[in-house]
Parts: sequence; C-alpha cells; structure tokens
Amino acid sequence: MKNFDHSYTKTPDELYELLESSASGIEANEAEKRLRIYGFNTLKEEERSYFSIFLGQFKSPIVAILIAAAMLSLVMGHRTDSMIIVGILIINSLLGFVQEYRAETSIRALKKLTETHVKVIRRGLEALIPSHEVVLGDVILLGEGDLVPADIRLIESHALQADEAILTGESVPSAKEANVLLPIEALPYERNNTLFSGTHIIKGTGVGIVTSTGENTYLASIARSAKEQSPHSPLTRALAIFSKRLILVLIVILLVVGIVGLLQGRSQGEMASILIAELVSAVPEGLPIVVTLILALGAYRLSRHKVLVRHLPSVEALGSASVIATDKTGTITEGFLSVRQTEALDHEELKMCAALCNDASEERGDPAETALVRWIGEEYISIRNNHPRIFYHPFDPQSRFMATINQNDAQERLHIKGAYEALRSMAKNPENELQRLDNAHDAMAHAGLRLLAFGISDEKWEDPSEWNIRIVGLIGFADAAKSGVESAVAQAQEAGIRVVMVTGDNPITAQVIAKEVGIWKEGDTILNGSEIENMDDEELHSVLHGCTVVARALPEHKYRIVKLLQTHGEIVAVTGDGVNDVPALKAADLGIAMGNGSEAAKSTAKMVITDNNLGVIVDAIRQGRIITANLRKVIFYLLATCFDEILLISGAILMGLPLPIHATQILWVNIVTDGVTDKTFPMCREEGNVMKRFPRRLETQFFDRWQVARIGWVSIINASVTLAVFLHLLREGYSYETALTVSFCIIVTSQWVNGILAQKEEEPFFYNIRSSITINPAIWIGIGIGLALQAVALYVVPKWFHAVSPDGEMLAWIGMATVLIFILIESYKWMEWGLKKWIKREEN
Repeated sequence: MKNFDHSYTKTPDELYELLESSASGIEANEAEKRLRIYGFNTLKEEERSYFSIFLGQFKSPIVAILIAAAMLSLVMGHRTDSMIIVGILIINSLLGFVQEYRAETSIRALKKLTETHVKVIRRGLEALIPSHEVVLGDVILLGEGDLVPADIRLIESHALQADEAILTGESVPSAKEANVLLPIEALPYERNNTLFSGTHIIKGTGVGIVTSTGENTYLASIARSAKEQSPHSPLTRALAIFSKRLILVLIVILLVVGIVGLLQGRSQGEMASILIAELVSAVPEGLPIVVTLILALGAYRLSRHKVLVRHLPSVEALGSASVIATDKTGTITEGFLSVRQTEALDHEELKMCAALCNDASEERGDPAETALVRWIGEEYISIRNNHPRIFYHPFDPQSRFMATINQNDAQERLHIKGAYEALRSMAKNPENELQRLDNAHDAMAHAGLRLLAFGISDEKWEDPSEWNIRIVGLIGFADAAKSGVESAVAQAQEAGIRVVMVTGDNPITAQVIAKEVGIWKEGDTILNGSEIENMDDEELHSVLHGCTVVARALPEHKYRIVKLLQTHGEIVAVTGDGVNDVPALKAADLGIAMGNGSEAAKSTAKMVITDNNLGVIVDAIRQGRIITANLRKVIFYLLATCFDEILLISGAILMGLPLPIHATQILWVNIVTDGVTDKTFPMCREEGNVMKRFPRRLETQFFDRWQVARIGWVSIINASVTLAVFLHLLREGYSYETALTVSFCIIVTSQWVNGILAQKEEEPFFYNIRSSITINPAIWIGIGIGLALQAVALYVVPKWFHAVSPDGEMLAWIGMATVLIFILIESYKWMEWGLKKWIKREEN
C-alpha cells in the first residue's frame, strides 16, 4: 500500500480496495500500525545548526580581502583599523545569520497549516482526532469552515466548495464533485473530485478517503521547493565579481612592482615596506562600512514607503530588477469580488432576489454573495427581515442554482440564483427580453466577468422540475483592479522593467485585468499552465519573450519561470502572498510578500510590503535605484582613490624614485578622505529621474565600460599630476620631506575633488552647478572635517606623518595641482556626457 498520486482517476470502490479501507473507515489498531509505518501527517523540518549558518556567511571573496586588510592593519600596528574591519565583518555576518535562520521558519509556517482536529470514521463511528494522526485510508467528514488535513479523494459531496487560493491564488472558490472521474493528465486546479491539504471548506459538506499524507501531499511538494537555497543578491554577486577581479589585478601589479624593485637593487626590507604600502592602499576597507550604511539608510527610507526589509542586501536588488513576476489577486486586484456590471429587467426585483437568495453577511460567506451584500447596502437587512424565508433549496453543482421561498406580503414567492444557462431553460420571459439577456450575457462573459442570473416566480414551487420563472436580471462580478496600478505598471515599463502577471486564474479573466492595467497589450502572448507542462526549457524561454500573462499557473510553473529567466541573466522580483508563491519567492532574486499574506510567504520573502499594491513595489524600485546609484558612485570613488595611490607608488618604483607617499600617510589619507567623505554618499539625492533608465545587467551593474574608464582616468590623472609635481620638486632641489609633504597633500585634495565630482554620474559638475552643489550637502561637511584633520596633521604633529608644515610656496603647488586635476576630470566628464548623448541619438 502506498500514497496514490492519481487517485482522481479511480472510483471510490477502487480506492477502498487499494487502501484496504471501507465506508466504515479503518480499525483503530490499523491506524496505529499505519502511523508507525508512514509517520505523522506533518511536514518534516530540516534544521541547520546555528554554527553552520554562521560559517556560511564567510564564503564571499570580498570577506577574504577584508580579512587580509584587517591582518595587514594589525601588522602595521593600526589596531583600531583592524578592529573596525573585524567588527564590520562580524556585524554583516550576524545580519546574514539572522536572515537565513528566519528563512528556515518558512517550513514551520507551512506545518502550522495542518495543525488542527478533524472528524474521521473508524469502525463505523465518528471520532475527533488531531490532524497529524490522520493516516492513509481514513474516511474524513468535512463541513463549512473545516481545514482539509490531507489530500482527499471525495466519496460524497453536497454543494461542496473549497477555497484553494492558498495553492492557486484564485479568489473564486472551487466547486467540488465526488461523482466524476478525471484523466491522468488533469492538473491540480482541474481535479474537482479532490481536496488538497491546507485548503478549507467554504460551503457544503463532503466525505472523502485520505490518499496522501505528510510529505506526499501536494502542499508538501510546494514546501520541498522552499528548501532550496535562495540566490545571492545582485549586490553580493556583483561584489564577488569585483573582488575576484581586484585580487587578480593586485597580484599582477604587486608582482611587476616587486620584480622591478628587486632588479633596481632595492633591499628586501625596503620592497616589503613598499608592497605592504601598496596593499594597504589597494584594499577598500571602507567599502563594507559604506555599503552597510547605504543599505541600512535605504531600508529606513523604504520603511517610510510601506516596505519592510528582512535582508539588507535585497535593498539593492530592488534597483537591479529587470522583471517583476507579480500575482494578480491582492496585488493587481483588490483580492475580493465586487459587482462590476448589471443588466436589470427590473432593478428592484433584481435587488430583492439578490438579497433573499443569499446566505452571506457582509463579513462572511461565499465571495459572490458577500459582494451582493455590499452592492445592496443598508437595505440588505431590512429586505430580509420583511421577507422571512420559508424554504431553502441549496446550491447543487448538477442543477447549478440555489433557491429560496420567501413570504411576499400575502403570498409566497420563489427567488432563484444561478448559472444563466440553468435559469434560461426554465425562463418564461418574452423573446425580446431573452434576446437582450443573451446579448448582455455574452458581452459580460467576454469581458471576463463571473456571471449570475436571478429570477422570480409566484407559481408552484414544490417540484423544481415544474418551475416556471421570470429572469429579472444578470449581475457580473470581478476582482477589480486597484487604483494606481495602471500608473505603476506604466512607470515600471518606462524604467525598462518587464511586468509579467502569473496567476492561477483562468486566461480570460487574467487577460481582461492585465489589459485594464496595461500589462497585456495586443500582440502579447498568454501562456496557460497546461501549455507550460508540454514545453522544454528552450521552447518556454522563447515563448516568454513576448509573454505578459501566465494563467492557470501552478506553483511549480511560477518557480520554473523564475529560474529560467534567471538562467538568461534577468534579475527577477516576485510578489506573492500564498503558500503557492513560496517556491518562487525563495528562488527569486527578490521575494516580496504581502503584509496580509500567509506566514509561509512572509517567512520566505526578503521584503514585506504593508500595502498590497503594485504601486508600492514600483515606488520601492525607485528608492532601490537611488540606492543602487549611490552604491555605484561610492564604489567608483573608493576604487579610484585606491588605484591612484597604487599607480602613484608603482610609477615611482618603475621610475627609480623614492616613495612619494609614506605607508603612515596612506593610512591617514584613508581617514581624511575615505573616512569622512565616503560615509556621506548614502545621503546623496536622486540624480535626474532614475525610472527613465533601463536596468543594467548584473556583470555591468557596478563595472560597465563607462565606470571602468572613469576609474582608470581619475586614477591616472591623480597619480600622474601628483607624481609630476613630486618629480619636479626633487629635480628643482627641494628636500625629500618637502616633496613628500606636497605629494601627500595633493593626493588628499585630489580625492576630495573626486568625491565632489562623484556625487553626479550622469552630468558634469558645471552643467547644472546648483544641482551639483545641493545634491548632497553632507559631502561639504565631510570635506570640512577632513580639511580640519589635515590641518592638525600638518601644523600640529607633522613629524608623526613624516611631513613638514607647508609654507606659501608649497600651498601654491598643492592649489595649482588640485585645480588642474579638477579641470582634467571635469573635462573628461563633459566628453563622456557628450558621447553618451551622441550614442543615444544614433540608437534612436
């Protein structure tokens, strides 16, 4: 005996035989035996140890560089620097540890969905048992409000409807019918003779036999996908690429400098000092501090925009997203049905029928019936009180209608509600009215509305087969699009972000909503879950190019789409709120859960939005892009300041000159430039409109050809001008201490210049000087602090830094070199700006 994946293809009698059960259930001792063999009806948890999760935080190559920087700082006697770097490493590791451990709770949240009690039949008697004790072959009794404890093949059903939104994302309940057999290829949302673990009963009653428990349920298959390791954020991957390239470049530079120095006859001790100085200057030890500051400030700003960040690196992922795979219900739409359109032959009678042929209150009931309550409004209670119910004919999936008999003044009146086709067959309306209703029905159905017809009769009502009714109208329902979503979609598309709706809803409804909000346009493809089943990865990826709507999607389809897009270089953000979204949320570069969604979704996601609206996500993407731009700017600044020092030292060695900057001075430069200016980059405001720029590819996010060329130019200019002044002063007979002091100061001022110009990447400084000055007022405070510290070093304790206090002539050299560097960098930015404009015109 085993779990049956295809129980929907078998009759109840076949299942009784295969599962060694019967309509009277199984014996108690047999249940205990099966419990021992197959285990409890729960989802297994695979917990990683605290220690293994913590160690996993140290795998990044950037961490190796920072550990090396900490060790070098310690060797050089700078314990404070070393302790700061180690402290940042520990803080970052603890943040990563907390996030990963919290993500492990997603499986526990899934488990909680099955922790309840359930009615079973054992030895012909009803018993109430914990759901985790349910075993294969148990006969289960279910009614309105019950949670389904396992996968169950229905044996009996009476007007049974189940809410499967947690698995499919659909807001419309699924009607269930025991007396059907389905083909083996039927997908989960098509199995209307089956109840799935984790769903719950909205209406009716049913009896079923348990065919799968615990790890073999459909819910468990979703949980297993959630165990996959989440991908590293784009920032983490980009920094990993950067650190590998930096290591390679450093090895080459140090090797060349070391060989040349030894060939020049320099001592091993001198070369060791030089190489250590180069390493100290090369490692951007301020990078993790600034990155953490930018991400933390970004997370704070996002919280003010209704976005809660659970994993700091994911803040930057917002700015990198190239595809948003969004669900429909609750994100694009309101998440509940409402009356969208009516066709009334008699408006008052239609309202009367909608109120009386209804079992809902405003807060509880079938989604369509609660929508009718809201549509009728305050009259709902008074209508029902003035027309008491005499008889009730519940909804029957076979007849496809429900009916009530109510007192109407001195007579009894039949009120009926159901499928238009069912009511039309018993309608006695004039032909012109029926034609009008036919046309309205076809138009509303084509618009993707869920339709109900309403009718009345004052004739005999004892035998439904003899009913003659008059249809009084049609009502169309829809899960309406939220206000502002259309604008949000347009902003995302303008920003070069593809928006794809992935929903469990039917294709017609999905297309109508997608068209309404601008996701689907003429010529776009709509994919169906059943079509995805029959496609290989290559074919699916080809179709996805023009696809904006995926309907009837299962969790595994959404997951597969996300992975396939990632394989082809896309940065994918996924929104979701149900258990069905968990695999895709876990696999996505950025999983975004809804604030009112399931605990499983929120535990898996890296961000949670408190307002379930696509507009909030697009607004968050704007903030993410500002954060990404600031990260790109600070990386440029830090690398340029590192490489200008490397080029300065290397150039001096290759030219056979003494060191133009001392190792102690390098450490001081890092304090008065990087130390006080790079911390101001997080406060930099938006430059231009970031939503009018297309997202960059991962490999070029921080290091495209423009960025690399700019780093190279600034590094070369700073190093060349400094080295030229240093060499000129030596040749003119100035002392080494004087030349060393001047080059020391030029490096400091050139890096301040670079910091000012780096605040704007898209425009030169003088293009809009007002904006350039005000885009980040904090940079001026940082430079002011640096200037004060440098003055103390030069005029109070110059000997500590192997320097002399500069006189007027030395200050003149420093000033001229600084102005020259500003002019050369600003000229390059004008050239780059003009070239980009020309390229853009050519492309258009």
